[in-house]
Amino acid sequence: MSKGSTPDRADFVVVANRLPVDLERLDDGTERWRHSPGGLVTALEPFLRARRGAWVGWPGVADIEVESFSDDGLQLHPVPLSADEFAEYYEGFSNATLWPLYHDVVVPPVYNRSWWNAYRRVNKRFAEAAAAVSAEGATVWVQDYQLQLVPAMLRELRPDLRIGFFLHIPFPPVELFMQLPWRTEIVRGLLGADLVGFHRPGGAQNFLWLARRLAGFEPSRGQVGVRSRPGVVQVGDRTVRVGAFPISIAAAGLDKLSRTKEIQQRVKMLRAELGNPKKIMLGVDRLDYTKGIDVRLHAMHELLAEGHIKAEDVTMIQIATPSRERVEHYKQMREDIEREVGRINGEFGRVGHPAVHYLHTSVDRKDLVTFYCAADVMVVTPVRDGMNLVCKEYVACRHDLGGALVLSEFAGAAAELTSAFLVNPHNLDGVKDALLAALDIDEAEGRRRMRALRRQVLTHDVDRWARSFLEALGAPLVE
Repeated sequence: MSKGSTPDRADFVVVANRLPVDLERLDDGTERWRHSPGGLVTALEPFLRARRGAWVGWPGVADIEVESFSDDGLQLHPVPLSADEFAEYYEGFSNATLWPLYHDVVVPPVYNRSWWNAYRRVNKRFAEAAAAVSAEGATVWVQDYQLQLVPAMLRELRPDLRIGFFLHIPFPPVELFMQLPWRTEIVRGLLGADLVGFHRPGGAQNFLWLARRLAGFEPSRGQVGVRSRPGVVQVGDRTVRVGAFPISIAAAGLDKLSRTKEIQQRVKMLRAELGNPKKIMLGVDRLDYTKGIDVRLHAMHELLAEGHIKAEDVTMIQIATPSRERVEHYKQMREDIEREVGRINGEFGRVGHPAVHYLHTSVDRKDLVTFYCAADVMVVTPVRDGMNLVCKEYVACRHDLGGALVLSEFAGAAAELTSAFLVNPHNLDGVKDALLAALDIDEAEGRRRMRALRRQVLTHDVDRWARSFLEALGAPLVE
């Protein structure tokens, strides 16, 4: 990665909580930049590089000041955070207030005024950084729940800009959002954008109602009025469009990787290491209370206890990527999940052959594709999820038309992946029935379902998502 002086202002700017690279501090005290290619980076990098683009975000380490630099033509502009700001803006307001509130109050949100003040302060810093690096008339795309005040703050600083905002998590029902003491400030912050995007039409409708209810100004005080109609909020003489843009994955790359001889060999080795069970069930999740990991473990336990499946025939692999390990809710959840895994293996496993293989670790791309290709049943049971890309990754890897997908109807992806076995994760009997149906599916029926799932995922990929949003925003696209 070449580090150098930053060129002129950019025509296309992405503003996100994190940069597409992380600053790592090594054991010997030195530092290095490491690429962190997530789905968002994959989607937006071509646009950024083609248009002298810039990315504004936090470098991943608190209490450091890093100069802006260029990485193969992509301008990177680090925004500093102190350790206290990270604790209050990120761990506090973003992930202990907004995250649970936006995920149907699975755990109670905490409404802390000092966290809110830090959130507002950090959002202002991001807005100022975006304003400084944007060329005249540039397109700025603000990402996700950590930065919901940025659009309005940025518009005040740079009214010449075209501003988009996309929310990557669910937007809550009106009744829940109204709990938030700073509800009006959040809605007005989002209305600074020209286009506000959500995964699902329901989120867009909720926001339109709230915009009309909360963001109106009193003309008698010399302030502009707010009116809404389907898909549009009129803020004075400015039109804000609101719509649904379901995100996806870089499906073609996963499909290609899954077909390689290396991956096929890895799959055979993995199945052999597991004792060549008749069926493998797989869960891949960030360790989060919204993901419903406990639901599938309870279902597995009952299916074993009732004799519907046998541990020597059916093995479960659960990968739980570490997440927010300093937060008390997450510590408790990890203990509960590991206790349930231990209970299942204690009752039904045997020496060298546990019923559940539990991995609390991050997994690299090739290993992940290997797991997807080996799994007969992919189990995705969140109690609430904006989209969930794991289920789409699984489908993209199944070029053999094998495997079956059990998917929560409360994941945004359920609206697109209708050939999956859709379940209500709150209905344990329903989850058990779906797992049994997926395990016992007729081969022809399984291929029919997977063919339909793949048609959807491979056609509606992440590039199509990014282009559809930017076209709606009116941003000029570069091939």
